[in-house]
Amino acid sequence: MKLLLLSLALAAASMAQEPFQVKVTGHGRPMILIPGLSSSGEVWDTTVARYKDRFECHVLTVAGFAGVPRVPAPMLDRVRDGLADYIRKQKLDHPVVIGHSLGGFLALSLAAKYPDLPGRLVIVDSYPFFAALANPQATPDSARASAAQMHQYMSAQTQDAYEQGVKSGMSSRMMVEKDSDFARIVAWGLASDRTAVADAMGELFAADLRDDIAKIKVPTLVFGSWIAYKQYTDHARTEANLRSQYAKLSGVEIQVTDTAHHFIMWDDPNWMFGHLDRFLNARDSGATR
Repeated sequence: MKLLLLSLALAAASMAQEPFQVKVTGHGRPMILIPGLSSSGEVWDTTVARYKDRFECHVLTVAGFAGVPRVPAPMLDRVRDGLADYIRKQKLDHPVVIGHSLGGFLALSLAAKYPDLPGRLVIVDSYPFFAALANPQATPDSARASAAQMHQYMSAQTQDAYEQGVKSGMSSRMMVEKDSDFARIVAWGLASDRTAVADAMGELFAADLRDDIAKIKVPTLVFGSWIAYKQYTDHARTEANLRSQYAKLSGVEIQVTDTAHHFIMWDDPNWMFGHLDRFLNARDSGATR
């Protein structure tokens, strides 16, 4: 009986765990910044430094990543719904929501399910249907099957195998230009919970928001990159892929960089901030729609 009560208490505590941590900096209009897989909210430090005098920046670190305790699956749904609750409780008036990679997917998911909450969206190198990046012929059914296999494989890894995978990872030149930046990514990955990483990857690659994004009502700016994958693609094909995936999002603006890798805000901040400044300063009835 005691063991049962202890299990129930642990389960309740796990369910009560917040799906993200938040650091608030600056003043002005609200801005929410969501990092990608295994990343700390510190990935947005340079962005916060630029906008904190005009925006109140709410920077998330998602549960399970970079040392933050994980939450049970379905992880991404918990983060999305928890963010909607946070916006309401904090009385954030139509915040700008910026997300990188997995964080960009979360921003899209939030705006599709709760279209009246955000004011503007900025999506940094992210897609509504990630499975199609590796396999252009992917379907929702095949994506779910592949994602289940991915989740099973990752869940079966030992901690040592997970850490070796993080350290070897993808080439630093695919993710970022500077070795020092890649070292930060590796450190965050080693501090992340491998169960949370497996849950997030499995859920991300099983999901397809290409139809759901038609529900998004707000101006949306999407940044894409390609040079890290130039053996597979180029600027024109990357832009065509983005336009295909975002076809049902009315008025979306798409910008593709020729200089930055996946972490665009680190590799070419001047390019990104130039477009972002214009987008944030535009009126809602202006050319961004």
